[in-house]
Amino acid sequence: MERIDHNRYLELTRDAALIEADAHGAKVLRLASGNYLKLFRVKRLFSSARIFSYTQRFVRNARLLAARGVPTVVVVADYDIPALERSAVCYQPLAGNTLRSIAATLDAAAIEQLGAFVRGLHDKGIYFRSLHLGNIVLTPDNQLGLIDISDLQVSSRPLHQRRRIRNFRHLLRVAKDRAVLAKYENNLAAGYGDGRVSSAISRYFAPQR
Repeated sequence: MERIDHNRYLELTRDAALIEADAHGAKVLRLASGNYLKLFRVKRLFSSARIFSYTQRFVRNARLLAARGVPTVVVVADYDIPALERSAVCYQPLAGNTLRSIAATLDAAAIEQLGAFVRGLHDKGIYFRSLHLGNIVLTPDNQLGLIDISDLQVSSRPLHQRRRIRNFRHLLRVAKDRAVLAKYENNLAAGYGDGRVSSAISRYFAPQR
């Protein structure tokens, strides 16, 4: 991780566009180069993020996903910025559109593809707590990939059934995502291809109807 001062940060972010911010300041910037800069702060005094930062997790997860053949962002650099009490990662974005942004165009085939994609993640030992339609990208070559990957765990073995079901709950947590998927619940299940998991997941759709 490269340690940079405030002047270097200002130089790096000159002419950048603010994409996301909160009460504490910028969170995501689009740089003049077209790459993105995502900034992280440690929210609590006692936190594992002070030992293994969110930036380090992001970098590690990008590497692990690429090694498992999952399309994702490409890390260009990572920074420690003491003057801002932040760390940051610079990355090339994953080309395409999030499924949430194209939700109106999603059909049965697209949702079946999504089910197969999630099954592939689970078979590869990938548990993504931030799994939702806003973090899944349909690329120009019709593949699905992941963005915003800090909150991700990778195991050397496929996920067990209980963990698979729990991860699906994250996918269905946002009401507007759940409404889109509910139209094609059977296709989602067919794409996933595991009747035990699909049967358990169907219970999460039922109360929302």
